[in-house]
Amino acid sequence: MEPADRIRAAVALEPTDRPPAAWWGHTYREEWSAPDLARVTARRQREFGWDVVKLQPRACCFAQAFGSEYRPAMEFRDAPALVRPAVLRVEDWDRVTAAEAPVPSLIEQNDALRAVIGELGPGVPVIQTVFSPLTVAGYLAGEDRARTAAELRERPDLVGPALARIAHDLASFAASAVDAGAAGIFFAVSGFASVDLMSVDDYRRLVLPYDRRVLDAVAGAWLNVLHLCGPRLSFELADDLPSHVVSWSSHQPGNPALADGRSLAGRAVMGGLDHEGALVRGTPAEVRAERDAAIEAAGGVGLVVAPGCSVPPEAPEENLREVTGAGTGTSSPA
Repeated sequence: MEPADRIRAAVALEPTDRPPAAWWGHTYREEWSAPDLARVTARRQREFGWDVVKLQPRACCFAQAFGSEYRPAMEFRDAPALVRPAVLRVEDWDRVTAAEAPVPSLIEQNDALRAVIGELGPGVPVIQTVFSPLTVAGYLAGEDRARTAAELRERPDLVGPALARIAHDLASFAASAVDAGAAGIFFAVSGFASVDLMSVDDYRRLVLPYDRRVLDAVAGAWLNVLHLCGPRLSFELADDLPSHVVSWSSHQPGNPALADGRSLAGRAVMGGLDHEGALVRGTPAEVRAERDAAIEAAGGVGLVVAPGCSVPPEAPEENLREVTGAGTGTSSPA
């Protein structure tokens, strides 16, 4: 089967010749150049045999689009450094404005997307990463999620309209990605779906309409992935956020196991591997065992084997090869 065929079968909860698999991680230096990001992404897909490519733009590109300033990464393992956040005081939310036209930090992400799609062809689905509006807001507030959640609850009159303006631009960005050939988007809700930051009732009341605005813009895509990031997730939010696949870390405290999450979400799932555990600190045999356990837990159906979140740059290549079975020359068991 072609990678796209495996992914389509997984989404349809149908058997495949082997469970599809992929991973993603930052290449901080290359992420500041669309051609470099495209080059390293296409190379990794070929080298590691990913069945789906999640484009990994620099996380700060969305905050840059709304006024935050960052210093570029200089080395492969160095994340960008925050220079000045766009929102220093609660009153600054009123200054967060929608762009009159696409901004460079977002344009280059879809430029990289087009290049990867052109390089790999239609047999490998590529999805664009899109942060949720509240996730972007957290970056704008100095990457302080607790403060952002508190200010949203206390001053929805200020933060809510800012989220609406952010959602407007993110919806345009997501739709442009699909127009450029993306199979869909990887919609990342980072931290805010955890009860540590926000109750499910507050999320539905204060946040959900802005998330839906972005997801509605790509409703015609065939591979939208909902990523819920963090521990102690309000997993029931998956019912409110339409997607074809749900991604989360089943290894973090308070989160559902892989098969339980698939049952709760009623759709295919992406995960099963501990992005902070065996992939980074273990051996290839331990990664292989974790992969095989995930496949067994899911019954080999409706699963994209993957880490629960982005893999740290220090993860050994020999471990990463085991995600798709590329390390031993054998595919994952069906």
